[in-house]
Amino acid sequence: MPSFDIVSELQQNEIINAVDQASRELSTRFDFRGANAKFELNEKIITLSASAEFQLKQMLDILSLRLAKRGIDVQCMKIDDPDVNLATAKQVVTLREGIDSELAKKIQRLIKDSKIKVQAALQDKQVRVTGKSRDDLQEVIAMVRNAKLEMPLQFTNFRD
Repeated sequence: MPSFDIVSELQQNEIINAVDQASRELSTRFDFRGANAKFELNEKIITLSASAEFQLKQMLDILSLRLAKRGIDVQCMKIDDPDVNLATAKQVVTLREGIDSELAKKIQRLIKDSKIKVQAALQDKQVRVTGKSRDDLQEVIAMVRNAKLEMPLQFTNFRD
């Protein structure tokens, strides 16, 4: 029986490369000379630190541009409010991955309401869709791609 998985995954090496490129750009920009601004990556959490809040906004633009160029969808970024004191300003950006239960239920409801003859089941942090024909599965992929969901989704493990 044909099936595929709907997942939301990030490639760690692309994240590392994007943060490195953003750090390099930060070191070459004239408006950040002597500002002690930096990006720190810890697993899926990126901490931006600078001397002023307006610099954080510029750093966030640099980071999102670099992530997009490396093929990482910027919808996965959860941006916290900046923490500003007299000497420094910090902001935390969390990169989300995996389909949580709320989003999985939304995807299941979307598939069920479409009246396509397939079944969708939540498995760990992915949704497995099975059906009798390959055409039905491709129709579900097109429908989920067109749906405006808050996370970037990939379609993997397509089996005939």
